[in-house]
Amino acid sequence: MTELKQVYRCNVCGNMVEMVRSGKGELVCCGQPMQLMVPQTTETAYEKHVPVIVQRNGAKITVRVGATPHPMMPEHFIEWIELITEDRVLRQHLKPGEEPVAEFLFEGDTFRLREFCNLHGLWEAKIGS
Repeated sequence: MTELKQVYRCNVCGNMVEMVRSGKGELVCCGQPMQLMVPQTTETAYEKHVPVIVQRNGAKITVRVGATPHPMMPEHFIEWIELITEDRVLRQHLKPGEEPVAEFLFEGDTFRLREFCNLHGLWEAKIGS
C-alpha cells in the first residue's frame, strides 16, 4: 500500500517517484520493487542534512540544507528541497555548484521541510505544531 507524498526510489536505475494518490499494489521499476525512502531526522550527518529556515519575510520562506552548509559537488549534492503542507507540495530542484538553498511562498505556520541528498537519502524537519 502506498500513501500520499511518500517517495520511492529504484535501486537499479535511480528513478524516483512521489505519490500523488494513495493506492494498493507495489511500485516496480527495472523488474524490482522500488524502495520506500523513509525520511531521516537525526544522525551524525544531522548538521549537514536537515533543512532549516534561515529567513522568513511575510510569505517568503528561505530554506537552507544543514546548519553547516551541505556540499554541492557532482558526486555529492542536494537534488531537491520541498515544503509540504496538508494539501500541497512545493519543490525546488537544485544542481551541483548551486547553494543548497530554496525559496518558497507560503503563509502558514505548520508544514514539513524535506530534502533529498544523492548519497544520504531523504531528510525531514517538522515546523510548527
